[in-house]
Amino acid sequence: MVGGVDQVDGSLSSPGMNGDVTSSASELLKHGAACSVVYLNNVDTESLTGPQAVSKAVQQTFTKGLLDTTVATFKVSNDGITVTDTNHRLFFRQHFPRDSVSFCGIDPADRRFTQTLDNGMNIKEARLFGFVAKKKKGGNHCLLFAEMDPEQPATAVVNFVTKVMMNK
Repeated sequence: MVGGVDQVDGSLSSPGMNGDVTSSASELLKHGAACSVVYLNNVDTESLTGPQAVSKAVQQTFTKGLLDTTVATFKVSNDGITVTDTNHRLFFRQHFPRDSVSFCGIDPADRRFTQTLDNGMNIKEARLFGFVAKKKKGGNHCLLFAEMDPEQPATAVVNFVTKVMMNK
């Protein structure tokens, strides 16, 4: 994540600051922290949340066959999570308010994603992660992503969302 998430363990750091993780995270959230990811799918999980919802989303996504993916910007801020399709291929921007997000996690079965993107970039053995949000008309849905850059790993994204957004 841009703005100070350690790539090794996802812990938060701010150069030159000796504050604790919470204050560093608060500073990052004021402006938002963002990274590039591969958007895979948005799956209705009904009442499921937690790792079961991510697992269901992965299962349903990969039974579809060829995926229509897009590169997206994944931004976390005090307001919630905003996903922006950088090429506006599948959608423009989707925002999920902080209080609607109930879970963020790595695929429990540790399945991986490999594909050549439209821009020619090869994604190989990328970790999958997703977050679960409440739908406006009831129920939940899980947005599913693959990490795109080794310097912005799925574990760092998940750790940041979990430590900062889920600790209300």
